[in-house]
Amino acid sequence: MKNITRYLGLVAKLLLFLLVLGFALKNSHSVIFNAYLGYVWQAPLIVMLGLAFVLGALTGVLALLPNQIRMRRELTRKQRTVDSDTTIVQTDFPVV
Repeated sequence: MKNITRYLGLVAKLLLFLLVLGFALKNSHSVIFNAYLGYVWQAPLIVMLGLAFVLGALTGVLALLPNQIRMRRELTRKQRTVDSDTTIVQTDFPVV
């Protein structure tokens, strides 16, 4: 069963790669990006779309980073309080 899942994952990755490759080949014409201050950049459409995707994902990760740091700090603080609250009491009673 594990091998079937692995093969299905590989097939899905291959199909996704072929889909993106076909999209890149169909949209290989150059587009012009006009930025502020007269900056102009010319590149293939797939490069522009890939750059926009990467910049969007990076912006999302950076937006969530302060919340992630705060949650980790809070979890560490709670684990310390739990560790300090638990004490081991030695008894002579047998464990049944």
